[in-house]
Amino acid sequence: MLIAFLIMLREGIEAALIVGIIAGYLAQTGRRAWMPAVWGGVVLAACLCLALGLGLQAIGAEFPQKQQELAEGVIALLAAGMLCTMVFWMRKAARSVRAELHGAVDEALSRGGRARGGFGLAVMAFLAVGREGLESVFFLLATVQQDVGWGVPVGAGLGLLASLAIGIALAKGAVRLDLRRFFRWTGVFILFVTAGLLASALKAFHEAGLWNHLQATAFDLGHVLPADTVLGTLLTGIFGYQEAPAWGEVILYLGFLIPALWAFLASARPAPAAQARHA
Repeated sequence: MLIAFLIMLREGIEAALIVGIIAGYLAQTGRRAWMPAVWGGVVLAACLCLALGLGLQAIGAEFPQKQQELAEGVIALLAAGMLCTMVFWMRKAARSVRAELHGAVDEALSRGGRARGGFGLAVMAFLAVGREGLESVFFLLATVQQDVGWGVPVGAGLGLLASLAIGIALAKGAVRLDLRRFFRWTGVFILFVTAGLLASALKAFHEAGLWNHLQATAFDLGHVLPADTVLGTLLTGIFGYQEAPAWGEVILYLGFLIPALWAFLASARPAPAAQARHA
């Protein structure tokens, strides 16, 4: 539940920020009349992502056991790739996204004709929400297959509602949020989640009969910290903890996580020249 809440909170805030920048710029430039096109793109993207998630879940349930394991591995792999890409993209684009969106709005509305301008704005909103929604769909599908029950959908719903509330509050200026710090630390959290998804994908591929290497148990903490305890469940959700992982899963987990954390945190540090200027 917690992991679904935090992922949806971050994804929702990202989408809300982008839509909020577009809406705010339209309001500042006296073009509020174009807002229905923006909301149309938002609603369409949300509906399509919801339909995609429900459809993939229904199709996967019809597969035989081995094919279900294969589908679980593929979905976990896709979710890991999308989450990792999103974390590093947001780190790089955060400083310039406002100016780029303002330019894109001006370009869309300068093409002439109300229909073309409205379509351009709808596409911008659709792509912004659709990208975050697609990442969320694959992540939640991967999580649901590992955690059957109401915890994941409830956590995702609460995260989405919280992100909407924060997005509205930010747009109205009611609250201030250090977005740089927020995205930095949620990015670290998501890299741990991504490492866990990669290890889960490898385990699923083994159960599907596609991977049979490095299957000796690396360690067994089942007698110390079982995965079905409250703490074990929390660590499983956040860090991808397994009480008795195979060597292949441990190597993949650490082989991804260590360089990914180094690259992400190194990119967040100011350059030496910038440090010297502030000294």
